[in-house]
Amino acid sequence: MIKPTKNIQDVKQMVKAYDNRRVAVRVNMGRNKTMQFCGAVSGVYPALFTVRPDKPDFLGKTAYSYADVLCGAVTLKLLS
Repeated sequence: MIKPTKNIQDVKQMVKAYDNRRVAVRVNMGRNKTMQFCGAVSGVYPALFTVRPDKPDFLGKTAYSYADVLCGAVTLKLLS
């Protein structure tokens, strides 16, 4: 059975709702490698969004496209 899919506009609205809020990020890097960290969505732009990690030893921000979330390579979970 084919799962009902979201479109890119739904993903953009979800990420926009998470702006300036803490999220748990899980990135699938391929070949059974994943990276997980917590941070805050710091910028929402037309083509991508940025996440500022909480850990001070994590250098800089990370940027992801909405297509990464749509394809499942990046997952965001809102933290309370």
